[in-house]
Amino acid sequence: MRILLVEDEPDLGAAIKQSLNYSNHVVDWALDGLDAWEYLADERLEYHLGIFDWLLPGLSGVELIKRIRKQQKPLPILMLTARDRMEDKIAGLDAGADDYLVKPFDMPELLARLRALQRRTPQLQPRRLQVGKLSLNYGTNTFWLREESGEKQMLLTKKEFQLLEYFMQHPNQIVTSDQILEQLWEFGAEPPSNVVAAQISLLRRKLTKSGCNDLIETVYGLGYRFQHQR
Repeated sequence: MRILLVEDEPDLGAAIKQSLNYSNHVVDWALDGLDAWEYLADERLEYHLGIFDWLLPGLSGVELIKRIRKQQKPLPILMLTARDRMEDKIAGLDAGADDYLVKPFDMPELLARLRALQRRTPQLQPRRLQVGKLSLNYGTNTFWLREESGEKQMLLTKKEFQLLEYFMQHPNQIVTSDQILEQLWEFGAEPPSNVVAAQISLLRRKLTKSGCNDLIETVYGLGYRFQHQR
């Protein structure tokens, strides 16, 4: 899942980003509201959830949410703020926030609230993603292959899981290396030029060990295609 974090406190922002990365999310971190708006306006980036501080340079979290809702974007948003008065909470929720967390907070509570938002928006994170005989289990970071003889499973690394998830969300479609980089790596990151090919090679090895041969096809000059198995 790709998350837009908007937090101008460096230590807090870094801690939240680290926790979200550890929980298997891709995180773009903006330090002010205007930068966050530019992230949201970039059609190459598809966000599934937002975490916005209230007091931000350039554009406040509340004004940012109002812009998003004015454009009828359905992005689920958790607002962070030191304001704990009831009228402030009401103002944030009325502006279009889906939940509200008062600073200071413990990181487990933040992650629990995000899971609650996901449950209220089921399309964000199903427990399993099923395509043909292959399925991904979000709770265990494993993929499963269903066969007549039974089910095979294998544990994936965080990036392998994200990569296979992206392919399974786009079955039989050609996706380019640039598209994969844009969706699986943070905006502005500069990974090695061969990182996509290297990750696909590692993923193919695990798929082959489980009996999934030639599942990811290289379409020379164009990109890659996940062959949908029935």
